[in-house]
Amino acid sequence: MLVIIKLIGIALALVVAVVIIKQTKPELAPIVLMAGGVVLSLYIVDMLEEVFGVFTKILEATKINTELFVILLKIVGIGYLTEFSCGLCNDSGNSAIALKLQLAGKLTIFIMSIPIISKLIDLLVELIN
Repeated sequence: MLVIIKLIGIALALVVAVVIIKQTKPELAPIVLMAGGVVLSLYIVDMLEEVFGVFTKILEATKINTELFVILLKIVGIGYLTEFSCGLCNDSGNSAIALKLQLAGKLTIFIMSIPIISKLIDLLVELIN
């Protein structure tokens, strides 16, 4: 609970700083915005470490195929990183780059999901036979 309060405080301070900077030096606003985004991301990475610890315990207790689980975690990570990067591009006024990055992220996720789709098809064929 305390972490989200810190994140909200940082985000609000960042918004105020960007609004003030836009009035005096508008060319610096995207840089401040990106730097603030990096700071927020660092806090989020700390939160993710706890999540990975819980997932590791679940994997050890259930004996689920870790290879597929790692792929799923990578897919989620790519999705979040792509969304964050597209947001930075859009905030800096580069929506064309954001759209291309979004497409690249979707294609990467699709390519990474092929082993999971293969395993699912193998399982369905096994169940049918």
